[in-house]
Amino acid sequence: MIRGGRSYVTSPPAFSNDAKRLLVCAANSVSIFSTATGLPVASLDGHRALVTAVIVVPASTQASKILCYCWTASLDGTIRYWDFSVPELIKIINVNSPIISMVIPSLLCQTTENNEKSLKSFAYLSVENTKEAEKESTKVLRGQIKKCNLTDFRMAGGVTLTETKQPEIITVSASGKYFGIRFKCKLQIWKVPTTESERAVVKKITLHHTKNMTVLAFHPNQRIIAAGDVTGRILIWRGFGDRTFVDDDRLVSVRSMNNGEERPGVRRDDDADSCTTWHWHSAEVNVLFFSLDGAYLYSGGKEGVLVVWQLDTGKKKFLPRIGSPLLWFTNSPDPSLSSVSCVDNQIHLLKMPSMEILKSISGIKLPCSFPEKYNSLRSGIAFDRNAGLVALPTENYCIQLYSLFDDRGISEVQVCERNHQPGDEVTVVVTLAVLSLDGSMMSTAEVKLPEEGLGGLVCLKFWAFGSQKEFSLSTIVYEPHRDAGISAIAFHPTRPMAVSSSYGGDFKVWICNKGIRQVDEPLPNSGWTCHAVGSYKKKSMTAATFSSDGSVLAVAAETVITLWDADKNILVAVIGDTLTPIVNLSFAGTSEYLVSASWGLKPQLSVWSMSKLSLAWSYMLHVEAIASAEDISSFAVLALLPESSKCNETSFKGRDGVILLFNAADPVPVSTWSVNKAKGGAVSFIQGNQLSIDENELDGKPPQSLLAYINGDREYLLFDPEGKETNEFSAIRREGLSDLEESGGFP
Repeated sequence: MIRGGRSYVTSPPAFSNDAKRLLVCAANSVSIFSTATGLPVASLDGHRALVTAVIVVPASTQASKILCYCWTASLDGTIRYWDFSVPELIKIINVNSPIISMVIPSLLCQTTENNEKSLKSFAYLSVENTKEAEKESTKVLRGQIKKCNLTDFRMAGGVTLTETKQPEIITVSASGKYFGIRFKCKLQIWKVPTTESERAVVKKITLHHTKNMTVLAFHPNQRIIAAGDVTGRILIWRGFGDRTFVDDDRLVSVRSMNNGEERPGVRRDDDADSCTTWHWHSAEVNVLFFSLDGAYLYSGGKEGVLVVWQLDTGKKKFLPRIGSPLLWFTNSPDPSLSSVSCVDNQIHLLKMPSMEILKSISGIKLPCSFPEKYNSLRSGIAFDRNAGLVALPTENYCIQLYSLFDDRGISEVQVCERNHQPGDEVTVVVTLAVLSLDGSMMSTAEVKLPEEGLGGLVCLKFWAFGSQKEFSLSTIVYEPHRDAGISAIAFHPTRPMAVSSSYGGDFKVWICNKGIRQVDEPLPNSGWTCHAVGSYKKKSMTAATFSSDGSVLAVAAETVITLWDADKNILVAVIGDTLTPIVNLSFAGTSEYLVSASWGLKPQLSVWSMSKLSLAWSYMLHVEAIASAEDISSFAVLALLPESSKCNETSFKGRDGVILLFNAADPVPVSTWSVNKAKGGAVSFIQGNQLSIDENELDGKPPQSLLAYINGDREYLLFDPEGKETNEFSAIRREGLSDLEESGGFP
C-alpha cells in the first residue's frame, strides 16, 4: 500500500544542523528531504494523527553538527524524540490533548547555564482542551498554553499560562528568551524564566491593536516585536516589556513609561516605548521575519512577493515573485540557505540573500477554486495508468503532472498564458484535462468567463508529449461547438483520434493529420482537424467514450446512449432511458458491458449489455468516478454514500464514500472499501511499478494492476485490490450494502 499526496505546508519545516536535510511535517509523519536534490531520503513514522511541529535540537559546537536529534508534536497528543539519522524513535511523552503548536526555548539559549546537564528542559505547548471542545457554547475557551517537562517526560502539573477561544500558533524568539501568540486584536508575550522549573513564574504582557492579527516575529537581539494583521498592515513595537521584564534584563534602560506622549502609537497602557505602522500588502500578512542581523524585516502574503523593509527607515524593496501565496519562511544554520513554504504545497529552497530558487519540493497541488456559479464546470482528474502519473488542474491555469509512485511533481503544463497573480479574480476555468491511453497525447478544455454578462469563449486544445519529456501545444480550436460548453473528451485507444461532446447538441471526432509532432516541429505541421460530426434529436451530448478496441463510440444524449461506428460515424443503436442525465461512460475493459453514471435527484449506476442492447443491472447511487481495468472485465466506482449510510458506524465507520469493485457481469461487488472526502475524488487502475512495489512491500508480489484512489483534498492511496493488507485495512461488512438501493437485474 502506497500513501501520498500529503500537504507539506501545514506547519513550518526545520533544517538539520548541517543544512543538508529539511524535515517537513507531512500528515502523520515527518518526511526528510535532501536540500541538494530536493528528493525524499527518509521519514519519521509513528504518530497517529497530523504532525504539527518538528524542532531540530541545535548544535552547541561545530563538532556537534553531526548530531541529528529532533522533537515532534502531533494532534495525537504525543511528543516524540527521534534520532533522524537512523531514523529511530527514542522516547514518547503523552500529553493527552491534541497539540497545535510547540516551542522549546531552552534549545535556543546558548548560555553556559543552559548547557549544564542538571538543567531541565521545558516545552511550551498550544493544546486543544477536548473536554471544553465538546461543549457547543460560543464562550467556551478551547485553546490552552501549557508547559511540559521534557526531561522528566511529564506535563508541568497545574500550569496553564492562558486560555483562548481557539488554539493559537506559538512563536519563539531566536534567543529563546521570549515567546508569544496572537489572539484576535491582542499579542500575548511571555518571558522565559532565567532559571526554569515546573513552578517558575512566567511573566506576561499584552499588546493591543484595532484589527485581528495574523502573524508575529521577534527581533533577533533587540526588544522589538513585529505583527501583521488581516488588512495587510505591519506594526512594530519597540522596547516592549520595559516595565514588566526589566528586573532580569540588564540591556534595557529603566525609565518612566507613564507619559503617553513619549510612547507614540502605543495603545492603552501597553508596555512598549513606541508602535509604528507600515502598509503595503493588500490582504492579510502571512509571513513575517527579521534578517539574522536584525537590520531588515521581511513580509509576505497572498501576492507571492517578499517585501524587504529597512527597519530604521521603513524604506522597502521587493524580492522576485515566487508565484504563490506565502505561508512560512525558515532560516537554516547555513546563512546562504533558507526555505519558503507556499499555499500551492511547494517548498522552495532559496539562495540567500538573492532569494534565487535553488530547488523545489513539489507536493500535490490543491484543486483550483471556482466562482460559485461555475461550480458545475469543475474539472476531473486524468490518469496515465502505464506511467503511474496523474494530471491535475491547478490554480494559475496549469495542469500538474504528478508521480503517484514517487509522490512528487514531475512537471507543469501552462494551459492558458495569463498574467494571473495570486488573489486575482478567476477569468478562465480549465474544465477538462484528458490523457490518451499511452500518455503521449493530452487534450484540455477551457472556458473564458464572461465579464459583466458579455463575452465568454470555449477553447479546445491538443498537446503532444515530445522528446523533451514535456507536453507542448499542438492545436488550438476556438469555439469547437459554437458557443456551447464541452461536456467530455475521450481519446481513441490505438489511433491519434479523439471525440469531444457538447451541451449544444453535437459531438465531433478529431484526427491528427500527421500523428504526434516533435517539440521542434512547426505548429501547422501536426494539427488536429475535425473528421466527423454527429448529433441525436438535438439533445445535449453529455458523455463519450471508445470501446477497448476502438471500434465503437458511445455518446450519451442526456438520458439515452447512442452507439456509433467509430470509423464510419454511423449510428448503430440507441439504448437505455435513465431517470437523470448521464455524465460518465466507460466500457468495462474487454467485456461486452458499458458502464454509465447519472447525476441528479435520482442518481444511478447502470451496466448495459452490448450483445442484448439492454440494461443488465443498476444501483441508485451517486457515482463520482468510474475506472475500468484494461484487459479484464472488472471496473471500480467511487460513490458518495447517502446520509442514512454515513450514520452506519458498523459498516461504513462514518465515512462519506465507498469504492466498489465489480465484475461487470455480476451486480454483487467483489470488494468494497469505505473512504473519506469522496466528493471531488477519483479512482483508476494503475499498472504496477515493480521498484515501488518492492520498496513499499505490496503484499510481496507484483499485482497485475493497482487501484488508485485520490480524495477531494488530493491525498491518495495505491493498493492491490486483491491483497491481504487491503482486505484487512478497510473491508466493509456485506450487510452494510443493504443501505444502497439496487434495481434492475439484481436477483
